[in-house]
Amino acid sequence: MKGVTIVKAKPSDIRDITKVLYLTWLDTYPNRKYHITVSDIHYKFKKRLTKEELEKRAERIRNQPKNELCLVAKYKNKVIGFCRALKDSKTNELTAIYILPEYHGTGIGKLLWKRTCLFFNNKSKTIVKVAIYNEKAIGFYNRLGFIETGKVIKNKKFRMRNGAVIPETKLVLKK
Repeated sequence: MKGVTIVKAKPSDIRDITKVLYLTWLDTYPNRKYHITVSDIHYKFKKRLTKEELEKRAERIRNQPKNELCLVAKYKNKVIGFCRALKDSKTNELTAIYILPEYHGTGIGKLLWKRTCLFFNNKSKTIVKVAIYNEKAIGFYNRLGFIETGKVIKNKKFRMRNGAVIPETKLVLKK
């Protein structure tokens, strides 16, 4: 998409990053089968949108360790997507790519991915975890060369107020 810039996130971007995350979660994660409701997501983000939590997350970006990367996609100076990645001596992990729903399918995710690849160690295994029912994201990662491992993960950080957990599948990048 023309006019989109990919840059390292700044602490001042945190409110917009959180908004992208919130709106994308609302669009993606409610699921009757897995008992994930819109009200669960509203509740989960209520704390994230407090001044204290936003300041804490801004500080994390300000003091980002060398093994962590946070990028934003901007269009007309508006944050419309972001990406977060981690690496260690053995593994690269794409922990998040979120694009505002109205910009899905415009190539922004691919731009974020290409920039993230420059950060990753090309000799290490690269993984991503995705909600098992997020077929759009799984398709996106498949097109980038990721394959499903069949491993299902239930991470407590994705536990909703009602006790339900967003189940994830682990994908690995084919070499």
